[in-house]
Amino acid sequence: MQQCADVSAWGTYMKTTIEISDVLFFSAENLAQQSQTTLGALVEEGLRRVLGDVQAAGTPPAFKLRDARVRGQELLLPDPHDWQALEDAHLAQLLNKAKP
Repeated sequence: MQQCADVSAWGTYMKTTIEISDVLFFSAENLAQQSQTTLGALVEEGLRRVLGDVQAAGTPPAFKLRDARVRGQELLLPDPHDWQALEDAHLAQLLNKAKP
């Protein structure tokens, strides 16, 4: 790993692969050339800005998994290999809902 001049501020570098759209890649590549910098430097700057904005705003994560615990009650599911029993249970449920 390469280290930058001020290790305490930036840490070490890691080589990684990211997937981005072609349009975004070519736009960023053109901006990097115009700015006489590298694509990696632009990506780092963008990540620093986003992370700084999130920390400053105290923004919660965009997605939070809901609590789906069963709370000690055993969840009994039919055997997925027994398709006939599943179909019969489904049809019975439909017929019960259709009755007035």
